Amino acid sequence: MPEAGAEPQASKLRERALGLLARREHSRVELTRKLEQAGFDAADIRTLLDGFEAKKWLSDQRFAESYVADHRARTGSIKLAYDLRQRGVSDGIIEAVLGANRDSELDRARIVWKKKFASAPADAAEKARHIRFMQSRGFSSEIIRRVIKGTDDI
Repeated sequence: MPEAGAEPQASKLRERALGLLARREHSRVELTRKLEQAGFDAADIRTLLDGFEAKKWLSDQRFAESYVADHRARTGSIKLAYDLRQRGVSDGIIEAVLGANRDSELDRARIVWKKKFASAPADAAEKARHIRFMQSRGFSSEIIRRVIKGTDDI
């Protein structure tokens, strides 16, 4: 005979998971972590999330696309890839999602740089400050060089 609290626990798990997904997309790893921290059983979580993925309610691909769309205006591909890896998204999905955004990386970097700095760096110390800022935003060295020099040739 099953435990008296088993069914209500499963119902609460499902309710909590759907509530989290209703607010925003989550990666499977993120959702698992949040549900485990709430005290739910790992095996129950795994079973529930397998069902959610089968119904297409949970998708790492969709999460990655949503995350990149929300953060790409102010962040470079290096930082986006790092953030997605931290949230448990596979490298294959990251490459696919970021590959579609490579064309706009230089333009986005220019916008971020212009928003922070009014003009080109006057000396080496100021140039280093510009470079550090752009690196902190996750842009590659090549993109940073092109933005600061103001040239499109490689």
